[in-house]
Amino acid sequence: MSEARVTRDGLAGERPGRDALFGNGMDGSARKARRRGRGGERRLVPDAEFTSYYGRPVVKAPAWEATDIAGYLFLGGLAGAGSVLGAGADLSGRRRTARALKLSSLGAVSLSAAALIHDLGRPDRFVNMLRVFKPTSPMSVGSWLLALYGPLAGAAAASDVTGLLPRAGRAAALGAAAVGPAVATYTGVLLADTAVPAWHEGHREMPYLFGASAAGAAAGMALLAGPRAENGPARRAAVLATAAELVAMRALRRRAGVVAETYAAGTAGRLLRAAEGLGVAGAAGAALLGGRSRAAAALGGAALLAASACTRFGIFHAGMASARDPKYTVLPQRERLAERAEEAGRVAALGD
Repeated sequence: MSEARVTRDGLAGERPGRDALFGNGMDGSARKARRRGRGGERRLVPDAEFTSYYGRPVVKAPAWEATDIAGYLFLGGLAGAGSVLGAGADLSGRRRTARALKLSSLGAVSLSAAALIHDLGRPDRFVNMLRVFKPTSPMSVGSWLLALYGPLAGAAAASDVTGLLPRAGRAAALGAAAVGPAVATYTGVLLADTAVPAWHEGHREMPYLFGASAAGAAAGMALLAGPRAENGPARRAAVLATAAELVAMRALRRRAGVVAETYAAGTAGRLLRAAEGLGVAGAAGAALLGGRSRAAAALGGAALLAASACTRFGIFHAGMASARDPKYTVLPQRERLAERAEEAGRVAALGD
């Protein structure tokens, strides 16, 4: 309780430092200095933190296992692009390379389907996705692509190995090559169609990135499994695919804004840096030495396969990291709202 009292001579018994002050204890000059940006006062309001109710992320991360889904992304790309390269090898008389790619594509799509079904939990869930065909759903389109591509890849490989029904086998190989590009790239559309920030912000580049990565993996398989005398097209494809993947990844990071941080940090950053190094080394080794040395071609092919796998796993982990941090959901939304408001202001100004 205050002991100050009012007397005829003024306030008596007051304690120094207990005066009531206005403006958070600042006098008029201090308040003016604060308004002018001077005075060096301590900030009383902390920086905004990007949190959500009960500390939960704004976007719920998919309940996907990296081994299943990232493996599914990689194997599907290898299968689809491998059928395209295998059909080209078959038509150009490179029989051993064509057979190796047909077999690898069949094995890759089989493992890819197994990984997807394992993530779904029950095989009948995959069958249920084929009950309808919805062109606006990447998942529905992808399910039908796999259902169409798998038998074609199987028939092409079986005919090549057994020698039975060669015309039917050739038709199946060409059919698998026609569907292959869609099989290799639809998973990029599938990821970009989600609300996960790192994937959604790269929706323009993701299909091209997945296509280039798949082509690099297929070229690597041809270098690894095919004979040296037949690997000329695979070596050229390796160089082109690696260059295209580097360009697509850089474009994705540049356009993604603040979300691009998730592609450079943590597990995703380590995997994507490894992918870049392995891809460049594999393509350079294949181009410079793969035509003269079987061992160099095999090493280059293995490096390209590892680079493609690291790319898919890195993209997967970047998406998961972006979903866990509310900042990567809030900031892009605010930037888009600000851009729309600015555009509306420009339109209004032109109308006046």
